[in-house]
Amino acid sequence: MSADVAPALLVDLYELTMADVYRREGMAARPATFSLFVRTMPRGRGYLVAAGLDDALSWLEEMRFGDREIAALERLGTFDPPFLDWLRGLRFTGSVRAVPEGTVVFAGEPILEVDAPLAEAQLAETFLLNQVTLQTTLATKAARCRHAAQGRTVVDFAMRRTHGIDAAMKLARVCRIVGLTATSNVAAADRYGIPATGTMAHSLVQAHERELDAFRAFAAAHADATVLLVDTYDSVRGIEHAIRVASECRDRGVRIRGIRLDSGDLASLSRLARRRLDEEGFDAVQVFASGGLDEYEIDRLVRVERAPIDGFGVGSSLAVSDDAPGLDTVYKLAEYDGRPVRKTSTGKETWPGAKQVWRAPDWSGDTIALAGEPAPAAGHVPLLVEVMRDGRRTDAGRRSLTEHREHFERGWTALPEALKDLRAPTAHPVGISEGLRELARAFDERQRSKEAT
Repeated sequence: MSADVAPALLVDLYELTMADVYRREGMAARPATFSLFVRTMPRGRGYLVAAGLDDALSWLEEMRFGDREIAALERLGTFDPPFLDWLRGLRFTGSVRAVPEGTVVFAGEPILEVDAPLAEAQLAETFLLNQVTLQTTLATKAARCRHAAQGRTVVDFAMRRTHGIDAAMKLARVCRIVGLTATSNVAAADRYGIPATGTMAHSLVQAHERELDAFRAFAAAHADATVLLVDTYDSVRGIEHAIRVASECRDRGVRIRGIRLDSGDLASLSRLARRRLDEEGFDAVQVFASGGLDEYEIDRLVRVERAPIDGFGVGSSLAVSDDAPGLDTVYKLAEYDGRPVRKTSTGKETWPGAKQVWRAPDWSGDTIALAGEPAPAAGHVPLLVEVMRDGRRTDAGRRSLTEHREHFERGWTALPEALKDLRAPTAHPVGISEGLRELARAFDERQRSKEAT
């Protein structure tokens, strides 16, 4: 987060205007439950990978309205002094139940629920939606690229194309959660302990008189970490130049790591490169590909073309999840002052009450239930865990990046292939418990009676 932004001000104005009303009406301290979930799955998505919880919890822990924040609100000219004085003493004191980062989730299922005094929970809406929406979108895209690669290396090359530096950092982090190999983003590598990777740009070749000179200089500097970009002028000739430099290095006892193809017919060029490398005794030298790749193109190269490519660098499509750049995430009140509530507007209905999500061990379906309901059947696993209590993280809310990655791996390994399909995934059944349905029916009846008077 940028140092020049006051975290507490990262709210939509209407969170503050509502909080002011809650304060005036004596409602601000009454208990409430809000539920954050995705209404509908993006087209072509069979699953989502939940992410962003760590940043959400950090914001809740650090939310403060000090002199700087109050001065900013005074400049708006919207709020009176009593409200601003009230804000000065505000802290988040509630609890959060959430699915751990790296959990596979589906539409309608709570990704997190906030139990807190009404005003505190309301003020959290914008930031929580911002972080969970972005990071879940990007984590899902990255997981799809990994699936398409079928065990081959996938590297985050996306920093230059993300929508800002913060997005680049978040992307590198969630790529690590879902098992991508490395990142080109040096800052993210340092912050999150991710392997940093990179080759060379065409400018290095262009800055030298000859492609061979550039390759020799790069190999002299980087030895066995050398990956040569061969398509600046002519990929076929570039492959031969790379082999020539690899031979010179071998004579000195150095084995270069690989070559990178960045344009043209990647399938045919990779076959040529693999054949020529093998013919010259460089069977351990790898072939990498980049340049406009996404999960669909990776899938075509791997599954259809069976191209001998060892790894992929993915940039633009990963940076913005270009085929599904947004999620229909919402944060809705589910209970207030002990009274279950819900929306009943057409197409935007919600379920009342605090909830739990139960998953069948054989992936035959999930069940959204009331938080106090028992498991629908033996062996079902609850997905929501308490990650914050009384405004402070629990042990479950302090998981490391490695733990998130391990959690993802367990779920990913079990996830049915039909749900991972890139183009026509099977819809995962998500049912509603009878207890939750009955609560909704009772609410609807009471509300119709009230509105009729």
